[in-house]
This record gives sequence, C-alpha cells and structure tokens, in this order.
Amino acid sequence: MAGHSKWANIQHRKGRQDAKRGKLWTKIIREVTVAARAGGADPDVNPRLRLAWDKATDANMPKDNIQRAIQRGAGGVDGENYEEIRYEGYGIGGAAVIVDTMTDNRTRTVAEVRHAFAKNGGNLGQEGSVAFMFQHCGQFLFAPGTPEDRVMEIALEAGAEDVLTDDEGLIEVITAPNDYAAVKKAFDAAGLKADVDGIVMKALNETELAGDDAVRMQKLLDALESLDDVQEVFTTVVLDEQ
Repeated sequence: MAGHSKWANIQHRKGRQDAKRGKLWTKIIREVTVAARAGGADPDVNPRLRLAWDKATDANMPKDNIQRAIQRGAGGVDGENYEEIRYEGYGIGGAAVIVDTMTDNRTRTVAEVRHAFAKNGGNLGQEGSVAFMFQHCGQFLFAPGTPEDRVMEIALEAGAEDVLTDDEGLIEVITAPNDYAAVKKAFDAAGLKADVDGIVMKALNETELAGDDAVRMQKLLDALESLDDVQEVFTTVVLDEQ
C-alpha cells in the first residue's frame, strides 16, 4: 500500500517510546528487579537479567540505579511482589494486540487494560485469542545501509535462525529466545549495533491501516503503553505513513 514503510513505523514507534523516557526507566527497573529475583544477580548466567541490563544501559540509566534494582531483587528485599500477566485483544480493523504487564494488583491492572481497549475502539480478548498470530523470538533490526553480508555472516555463525531483508534494505535477524544473548554478544564483538533488538512477540502476518483507522490505532497503542503496569505492547498492525 502507498506509504507503507516498515522502517518508518519502527522509527516512529521508537521515537514515541524514547519521548517517555522517565516512564521507560521505571519499567526497566521493574524488569531488572524481577529478573534478578527469578534468576539471580549475575547477568552472565541469567539471560533475562542480561537483557534487562542491556535495556537499562541503552536507555542511559545510571549504573548505580541498575545495581540497586538487582540487589533489591536478588536479596529478596521487602517491597512490591510483582507478577507477570499477559493480556490479548483486538484493535482497529481486527488488528491483534498483546499486552505484557507486571503488577502487584491484578484487579487494578485488568481494569485499566480493559478500559484502554474499550475507550479506544478495541476489545480485550480471552487468553489464547491472538497469541497464535505471533512468534516468540529474539529479533534484531538493522537500518537500511547496514552491510547485509556482514550481518548475515555474524548472525548465522552465532546461531541465528533467519536473516530477512525488505525492499527498503531493512535487515531483520531472528533467533530462538534462548539464542538471543549469544547472537547479541557476537554482534557486539563485531561492532554491529542493531537499531532495535530484544526478545519479542513478532507478528506472523501484518494488518495495514491508513487514515483515520491508523490514527485511532495509534491512540489505542499510546493508551496501553502509558499504563504504569504495562511493560511491552506487541501488535500485528503496520500504520500507513502520513
């Protein structure tokens, strides 16, 4: 469709998230604490903590803040006891949405998530209603112009499952979740920095929206991402460039 640009969508989404940096730090601290509590304080043997640590450093969070969160989690310091809950639903045009949360009050969280869906033209679904539309995987996205041969060489040697490119030159590397850390380490050693990376729920098929529908969908995504208990939002939607 005219104006459909996956790279533009990625940059737009990243820019909106960066604009909420204060809230982003809060969410990362929560993830670091939970990861340390679940798997210990050493990021070299706790892949989830390594991922959270990398997110924190990418967000320019002071090291002292990260260390305090690790100590709070690994030391079992009294405080909020967060549980992880995933919600599934539908947005504009039937676009699938997955909302990952960490909460100390599931009654509050489900009410807020349901309200955000309902107020912005979506519907909260049942568990399993849209999860089959996504692949749980590690993902690295490199900007157009990145040397494709070099990315492919490093990725496949490190154990990546697939390397994809689109017409714009965007390079996407897919890994099994457990292989994400090894592939990231290989890219770092080679001096290759992905513009976006993480362990994600990747849409298997995309829902393209334009015009008013795209505006309404963006409002829904913003409403969900602004909730304090929401850590990540994944969707099948691709918004037409305006």
